[in-house]
Amino acid sequence: MPSLVASISELKKNPIKVLDEAEGHPVRILDRDQTVFYCVPPDIYKQLVEMAEDQGLNAIADARLSGGQETVPVALRDL
Repeated sequence: MPSLVASISELKKNPIKVLDEAEGHPVRILDRDQTVFYCVPPDIYKQLVEMAEDQGLNAIADARLSGGQETVPVALRDL
């Protein structure tokens, strides 16, 4: 996925222009040639949050499995 790079000065000067030029992709914001943050569209942000939540749930499931808790087989059609 391409990432547009913009300086913090460009973002301050015309934020809508910077976001329009990104065409829905993340924008890496630089200050003195150092990345300070990313601007991401709402749909990408939502995906990132969901992935983080899934990872947390997977960690809970893995901990329970390694803790010796009994598993119960379930068919997907029964859910």
